[in-house]
Amino acid sequence: MSANTLPVVIIGAGPVGLAAALHVRSRGLVPIVLEAGPSVGTGMRQWGHVRMFSPWEYNIDKLAGALLASHGWVAPDLMRFPTGREVVEAYLEPLAATPELKPQILFDARVIAVTKERHDRMKNAQRVGTPFLVRYLDRGEEREIRARTVIDASGTIQSPNPAGGAGIPALGELTAGDRIAYGIPDVYGDARARYAGKRVLVVGSGHSAFNVLGDLSKLRGEAPGTEIHWAVRRPSLRRVLGGGENDQLKERGQLGMHIAELVANNVIAVHTNIYVDRIDRTAHGLIARSGETTLPPIDEIVASTGFRPDFSILDEVRLNLDPGTQSAAALAPLIDPNLHSCGTVRPHGAVELKHPDADLYVVGMKSYGRAPTFLLLTGYEQVRSIAAAIAGDWESARRVELVLPETGVCSTQFADEDNTAQATSCCGGPAPAEANACCVADADAKAAGEAGCGCATEEPDQVIAIAPAAIPPKTSCCGSSRSA
Repeated sequence: MSANTLPVVIIGAGPVGLAAALHVRSRGLVPIVLEAGPSVGTGMRQWGHVRMFSPWEYNIDKLAGALLASHGWVAPDLMRFPTGREVVEAYLEPLAATPELKPQILFDARVIAVTKERHDRMKNAQRVGTPFLVRYLDRGEEREIRARTVIDASGTIQSPNPAGGAGIPALGELTAGDRIAYGIPDVYGDARARYAGKRVLVVGSGHSAFNVLGDLSKLRGEAPGTEIHWAVRRPSLRRVLGGGENDQLKERGQLGMHIAELVANNVIAVHTNIYVDRIDRTAHGLIARSGETTLPPIDEIVASTGFRPDFSILDEVRLNLDPGTQSAAALAPLIDPNLHSCGTVRPHGAVELKHPDADLYVVGMKSYGRAPTFLLLTGYEQVRSIAAAIAGDWESARRVELVLPETGVCSTQFADEDNTAQATSCCGGPAPAEANACCVADADAKAAGEAGCGCATEEPDQVIAIAPAAIPPKTSCCGSSRSA
């Protein structure tokens, strides 16, 4: 069987995975979706209690919305902000149940390896054109499927970053694992009994941490013995709390303002300049240490420190990853927070996401590697472009248009913090010689009297959000609409 007649295998049945299947199908190709969990949106369900930063209007892939409407689906109030659980139940489940997609999705099918048929990663001969071989567990039984293309949309939710400040677990973190939760536990809901009346340390300075802190503050109002401690690595909260009323994602801005108010009212005890390097069990509770700094004893730790990609299933294929972000090498300069802090990225698709093994793509949140704040709309555009590319329509594949939101905080407002990052900021004035093309274009635009790429705050963890899509008359280096 020719590789071109084989199916396109998509790993993961989340929002981007299902959108990929639909766009592939629209191109006359056959998608097969392998989902490790028992239902769609398995990863999203883990933070189903969290309200998204954007309204329903921007949570729905256009092609998916049209298909659902053709089956009589009534869209939710497009201006309302859904929770993750609502997106799964009101959008993903109906989409997966359509006759167009239902036969293409296999549940409880956990992919354990992707390779080239009869080729390990070392073998060059006849590699191009050789089908992929995808091995997965079907309810515990090993199976294989041959594929012309593999699209990995498996996400990062199963790979949380540790609380330790050096990229590895702090000393004692593994031993204290029964007292540490990662990500965004439902502290006000299902996990309420675990945290009510306890001394809780939240580690992290992104919007995952904000959600946990906000819910803990509500819990504190009902369980007065609850203590909330917050450890951040920055020397102050000025950049951490975001753009407030200037944030184009209203819910995100309001969340930052809410946390600022809780801090001001001493509901949350803030500990800055903290890089957790040791966690000790003592008779008084867990003690987190950062160099010579010792934090107060606590009962529970929530590490809201973001997520990282797990590429173990792709170990036998050829990837070209940026050594820092772990995203595709061509994508990294557009999203790396060490180079710029724009809340927007330039349009990107199949070209930027390709790897040395042709027809292999990593999409969605996993495509960003460790870079912050993946936006769901970006994932929909990625898979639209990729579907066009594998169908041979490169004109459409390259025509990726994307406008993402900005926040009102520009890195140049914080010249006293993190000066290295400032020097190469897309929002930070003249671009140094070693800066990437995005920053150079930004500096040139500003020199000509134009508004450059816009301003944004960097966020150290990944949160799904949606932004309004519009086709701008001209795009800046980071993809936001600007007028001359």
